Amino acid sequence: MTDKADQYIHWFRQASPYINSHRGKTFVVMLPGDCIEQENFDNIINDLSLLNSLGVKLVVVHGARPQIERQLQASHIQSEFHNGVRVTAREHVVDVMKAIGETRFSIEAAFSCGLPESPMYGAKIRVRSGNFVTAMPRGVLDGIDYQLTGKVRSVDADAIQKQLIDSALTLVSPLGYSFTGEAFNLSFADVAIHIATALKADKLIAYNDDGPIIDKADKQFRELTLLQCERFLVEQQHHTRSNTYFALRACHKACDGGVSRAHVVSSNEDGALLKELFTRDGSGTMVYRDSYETIRRARIEDVVGILNLIEPLEQKGILVKRSRERLETEISFFTVMEKDNLIVGCVALYPIENETAGELACVAIHQEYQSGGRAAKLLTHIERQATKLKMTRLFALTTQTAHWFLEQGFQESTLDNLPGERKALYNYQRNSKILVKNISP
Repeated sequence: MTDKADQYIHWFRQASPYINSHRGKTFVVMLPGDCIEQENFDNIINDLSLLNSLGVKLVVVHGARPQIERQLQASHIQSEFHNGVRVTAREHVVDVMKAIGETRFSIEAAFSCGLPESPMYGAKIRVRSGNFVTAMPRGVLDGIDYQLTGKVRSVDADAIQKQLIDSALTLVSPLGYSFTGEAFNLSFADVAIHIATALKADKLIAYNDDGPIIDKADKQFRELTLLQCERFLVEQQHHTRSNTYFALRACHKACDGGVSRAHVVSSNEDGALLKELFTRDGSGTMVYRDSYETIRRARIEDVVGILNLIEPLEQKGILVKRSRERLETEISFFTVMEKDNLIVGCVALYPIENETAGELACVAIHQEYQSGGRAAKLLTHIERQATKLKMTRLFALTTQTAHWFLEQGFQESTLDNLPGERKALYNYQRNSKILVKNISP
């Protein structure tokens, strides 16, 4: 029991920075009609309610494709599809609205649960809906008249913001209304994308029931740049258009429209959303338009992070021990790699006085992030920095990682080739190997 409690405390502390960073942010969540009927649906509702309780501003856009299909079948109506889009005949729109309405009411009911001994107890979620979306006809494409299947014309972002400021969860259905008073059946993904871009949302989250997004080698994509995502979508277009494809396409469009990050999470995996948002590596796939891992000059507030990074290596004798006081005075020489407010890598570049040379020191990568070539990325960054400082050579002294430096183009050298000032400080007890690399000015 104690071990479990300790694990919980550890996880809670690890999650604290994310709780702080997500508070007050706006997330748009895509909830497809398929997942509303899955066993995990109640857990999804619980997780979204928890986000609301933690101060996240939520807009949930739901789909209703299977519910519409069932309603039409009950009325002995066979839908026509073109390019994966339902053609909504005027005489069918009542059935469509009925299915969407019932779906929305079931979601509202789920958010209203509050039984004792349940995660929803005391949550008191306020759910607000409204005519936030103005629609227009999709029109005639490829000779097909889509009739009352429409597309988003505009979003009333101000009205949605008022609900969010009032701490209400905003629930939006895949319906839009025209200036002529007609109701149009819309793609819930398009509604979500338009709302996310209109609100300048911090995140778009797309639930998906196809399992993890994998590459050709069956390795899961944890993060994709916009360009990588686009390439993946082009490849998928030639194979199969699954729910994964459409979820990822929505993420791409949202990020391309200005949303910083979008996430595809499993609707089958219990707690997938919480893992994605409150753990460092997540559980789904993230699409991002900004630099997810940043390399920057170190600041004084990074000292603790650097110490946490290098202390295990100092204990193993890989790095020379540095005190906090020394790090604080030398912080201007350091460059760090940061991922979600965690220092995952660092390196120092010390100019050698009266020489066009510098010494690399304190190269360290967090043990959980040592794959992916991060150390090489840091070195490339430092080489550019050294070039700007008009350095022509870089030196590195190491006892255990000489092979890595050799792989990066360094060559083994001798003590005689060390610049005079640095030679005088050489520690004969450590007997470090001396490596040098010439760089272009």
